[in-house]
Amino acid sequence: MQETLATSTLSAPRRSSIFTQERFSTAGQTSSTGPQPSRSSNIPPPGESKGWNSGTKVRRMRRIIAEDPEWSLAIVPLLTELCIRHIIKNFQNNPILKQLLPEHQQKVLSHLSPELPLAVTANLIDDESYWRRCCMHRWPVCHVARHGGSWKRLFFERHLENLIKHFIPSTTDPAVLLDLLPLCRSYVRRLRVDQLLPPVQLPGPPRTGELSDSGSEGETEEPATDHYQLRDLVAGLSHLEELDLVYGVKDCGMNFEGNLFLFTYRDCHSLAATIKACHTLKIFRLTRSKVDDDKARILIRGLLDHPALEELDLSHNLIGDRGARAAAKLLSHSHLRVLNLANNQVRAPGAQSLAHALAHNTNLISLNLRLNCIEDEGGQALAHALQTNKCLTTLHLGGNELSEPTATLLSQVLSVNTTLTSINLSCNHIGLDGGKQLLEGMSDNKTLLEFDLRLSDVAQESEYLIGQVLCANREAARQRTLNPGHFMSPVIAKGPENPAQ
Repeated sequence: MQETLATSTLSAPRRSSIFTQERFSTAGQTSSTGPQPSRSSNIPPPGESKGWNSGTKVRRMRRIIAEDPEWSLAIVPLLTELCIRHIIKNFQNNPILKQLLPEHQQKVLSHLSPELPLAVTANLIDDESYWRRCCMHRWPVCHVARHGGSWKRLFFERHLENLIKHFIPSTTDPAVLLDLLPLCRSYVRRLRVDQLLPPVQLPGPPRTGELSDSGSEGETEEPATDHYQLRDLVAGLSHLEELDLVYGVKDCGMNFEGNLFLFTYRDCHSLAATIKACHTLKIFRLTRSKVDDDKARILIRGLLDHPALEELDLSHNLIGDRGARAAAKLLSHSHLRVLNLANNQVRAPGAQSLAHALAHNTNLISLNLRLNCIEDEGGQALAHALQTNKCLTTLHLGGNELSEPTATLLSQVLSVNTTLTSINLSCNHIGLDGGKQLLEGMSDNKTLLEFDLRLSDVAQESEYLIGQVLCANREAARQRTLNPGHFMSPVIAKGPENPAQ
């Protein structure tokens, strides 16, 4: 029986590391190779009588188990593990998650594929680790802090942006975008689209014959260049707060054509209606899109009395004085806090309109007019407005052909204004005398923290001394932040012990 057991042990699966070594001996008999170990010579084996050493055969067995790192007693997985594997394998057809225990949910989520259809995962999975894997699988660089620290929000915002950037009017089915709304409307709060494609231009039929005298040349239809109309999409995004658009084509290479960068009037009217209807919109940017005065007026007309808009950025366009006057009107009919008209064509009349609105404004905290040409006439108008304005903190007038007259008025502003914390006059012609006057105005200023005078022809000594005043102001501001109660004037109670003096 023991011989049979030893044979079966050797033939069992995954038992190749176990074998039985048998030795037969007779009581009192020694091997020809030498004496045998006598460890059990005085101990009878189990089942034998005490007289086992009286000439009977003795069978001694020894089991040797070799080291095998892959060998385990747990050959068959647990039923729970088998169920989890089945759920993961069939999750697309039968998404079971909420019914599982928390620890089992984590096991399922950690093994789900990041390529599952959004129709299955969007409204079912909220686990951030899963959406982080989806983002890292799709994009090599992800800045989750720009998306409110939410990986799920990052995924849906970038996914929707990618669909918009590659949408071709009259070619792509609009349902590709609209069908995504029920899945992403709760997560998309920002859209930054740096490309909007025009329709595909197909070659027209060849012209035959000569044009008639009735002016048929003017009646020829031009190819449509309108872009995707965002109205239906934005209307479905109930939490959209930021919209950043560029009407143009990236990486066009040798296929460059002028109509790839046209912001048409139909685009303008549609966009104006879109932002007017989006009552949750707080930030609107339309840059590098060749927006002129007429189109700027159309857009701003849709923003008048907007309930939530706080920032308007129309930089790097073709806006002139008429567009600036429309922006000045917007300052009086909205709660706008940031206005950016950098790199446009605003001149002195437009700056004067903005200054008139700024003198009575109580909301705007940042005005950017860099890379325009307002000159001293516009700069002096803004300086006069700052003498009464009590809310603006940041003013950027770099590259505006300003000179000493503007610096003279700004020095008076610096001595009385207590709200400005940052001024930029770089790339102007302030001159040596203008720098000295600015230094004189800074001697009484305790609130300005940044003053950029680079490439403005100011003497190095004046610029250095102004920098020293700024350092003192920054240190005082830091101390006020660290010890706010120390800088508050003490209140002395009036009473019999402390009579008023």
